Amino acid sequence: MEKNATWESDAWGSSRGWLAPRGARGGGRSWEAQIRPTFRPGPSLSSVLNELPSAATLRYRGPGVLPWGTLVEEVEDGGRSSRAVTEATQKELQEPHPSRELPWPMQARRAHRESHARDQVAYGSGSRAAQWAVLLRRSKEKMRANLHALQPWAWTLKRIGGQFGAGTESYFSLLRFLLLLNALASVLNACMVLLPTWLEGAPPGPPDPDTSSPCGSYHPYSQGLVTFPAQLFYLLSGEGYLEWSPLFYGFYPPRPRLAVTYLCSAFAVGLICLLLILHRSVSGLKQTLLAESGALTSYSHRVFSAWDFGLRGDGHVRLRQRLILYELQVELEEAEVRRRAAVRTLGQQVRIWSVRLLLNLLVVALLGAAFYGVYWATGYTVELQETPVVQQTPLLQLGVNYLPSIFISGVNFVLPPIFKLIAPLEGYTRSRQIVFILLRTVFLRLSSLVVLLFSLWNQITCGGDSEAEDCKTCGYNYKELPCWETRLGQEMYKLLLFDLLTGLAVTLLIQFPRKLFCGLCPGALGRLAGTQEFQVPDEVLGLIYAQTVVWVGSFFCPLLPLLNTAKFLLLFFLKKFTLFSTCSPASRTFRASTANFFFPLVLLLGLAISAVPVLYSIFLIPPSKLCGPFRGQSSIWAQIPESISSLPQTAQNFLFFLGSQAFAVPLLLISSILMAYSVALANSYGCIISELKRQIETEVQNKVFLAQRAVALSSANGAL
Repeated sequence: MEKNATWESDAWGSSRGWLAPRGARGGGRSWEAQIRPTFRPGPSLSSVLNELPSAATLRYRGPGVLPWGTLVEEVEDGGRSSRAVTEATQKELQEPHPSRELPWPMQARRAHRESHARDQVAYGSGSRAAQWAVLLRRSKEKMRANLHALQPWAWTLKRIGGQFGAGTESYFSLLRFLLLLNALASVLNACMVLLPTWLEGAPPGPPDPDTSSPCGSYHPYSQGLVTFPAQLFYLLSGEGYLEWSPLFYGFYPPRPRLAVTYLCSAFAVGLICLLLILHRSVSGLKQTLLAESGALTSYSHRVFSAWDFGLRGDGHVRLRQRLILYELQVELEEAEVRRRAAVRTLGQQVRIWSVRLLLNLLVVALLGAAFYGVYWATGYTVELQETPVVQQTPLLQLGVNYLPSIFISGVNFVLPPIFKLIAPLEGYTRSRQIVFILLRTVFLRLSSLVVLLFSLWNQITCGGDSEAEDCKTCGYNYKELPCWETRLGQEMYKLLLFDLLTGLAVTLLIQFPRKLFCGLCPGALGRLAGTQEFQVPDEVLGLIYAQTVVWVGSFFCPLLPLLNTAKFLLLFFLKKFTLFSTCSPASRTFRASTANFFFPLVLLLGLAISAVPVLYSIFLIPPSKLCGPFRGQSSIWAQIPESISSLPQTAQNFLFFLGSQAFAVPLLLISSILMAYSVALANSYGCIISELKRQIETEVQNKVFLAQRAVALSSANGAL
């Protein structure tokens, strides 16, 4: 070891010279006497560190940041404004730096080179229009950067990710995204439903109790004074004065323009939600493919490439360190599980697959029992509402009305903990366990909602039998449900309200008392209560379930997205306060890339499930004859062809051409050709990537071989 050239750590000091190897020591001569004739004083520490490649990233640490090795006072959290960083970035973009000298990713360098080339062409041509185009493009880029800087709760999400892991941060990011979706849906419904209702005149009042029709009569609520218990009952159930209000479908009058805008608002909201979710899914898919491919999961990537040199302040640095720590923890846990799986014998594999089969059969049995219970509760509610005892007791009547919601919430409260107990027994990695828990929980929640909708469909359409006595006259069960759209909206309204009340009750009556109990009893009782963890799968599935309920009910309850916006806003601050005051970091962590892709994928599933009952109601079930903007029509969609017939002949021909085979067949052919081209292009890119990976592996082997030869040669020279 004495012959190896190792460096002294205390050589950096007042001498300000280069380090000397230990092998230079010899005889009785002092170390200074040996190096004085050979070495000259070298540069200082700061000048040496300035020559490192990492010094090129100083421009991304903001203006005023001093080089490495220079004494500087610690910057407090939030001490500098983001305006200076934005100005420095804009100044750098305007300077004519060569693209290869910028420490950017390849895609950013290519975009910078193309942008700079366009700017040179525009200024070289001398055209005023081209110069205005350049200024307009730069203004758009600056506006986009400013909008990105104005994202709400950005610092809160960073703090959550650094302290509780990427999974918890993904939950709050999804909550912020859903809040944006509901806000957009609320604005669209206000512009396309509420405004046309009052612009064409004040809407009429409820139907006259004395009027009757072949489809019966409809009495939303009784006139006169109402007691306080009745007011509370109406508020919680959506009946009474709320039933004939802008909150529900039956309030809106039968006007042709309003009917068209009402229907178009539903399609517009669904299309916008679909596009935004797809955009979020695709952005997360890139990270997921890289993470799962193994290209970015090595420990060297986490250690050497995961640091953000744009951080300023101790708080940001500590949060980033914790985030890297969580990522390394996930990598180590999954590597250990994969190592165990690789050394399993045939008997062990047969045993673990048998255990997985039995556990999945148990899960299927539990789900089947839950679905049957939801169906029974929904059907039994109608029978209980007709009993005299329930009709005479308002509190009991409220409980009966909420019986399906109570049963669904009870099932969702009991079964997910059972799924958590089952998942570790299957022998998967922790990330895979969380994915299975998510899949089973989302299947439970969304299927419970599907069973509820199926039972309501059974009541509305008499079990699909149009020749039944109650459905033969009007096409729906007008005796029990004279305004079936409002009834469906009331069920979704009660599900949303009960979900909010349940969340508040769990937070205030279970989580906070449990935290106080753990703090007051540090002994065995405190350990028995256990430390609370933020359960990401349950919370995420709660969000997706609530959003699916809103998508189903927004057509029958136009103000439901507005109520959900207020609910999610309250939920964000409530969950944030609960997280920092009562919870500890979760023991089951998973990759942020998996969360960023999997959560929007489940959200797409919820959107697809919610589209089925809405489209079925629009095209196949006859609308109510006594309420709503589509009364008197054979179907809700029938209003669209009737409105098209009132347009000029040229517009009619164009719209009917879009729905004909002459337009659909060429569109299908062009889409197929583009899809085949995209698949072929992706395959060619995949082959190129595989070849480049093989070249990288060959280069790594060459460097390892050369390093080994260099070590051998230096050892031989030292021996001489």
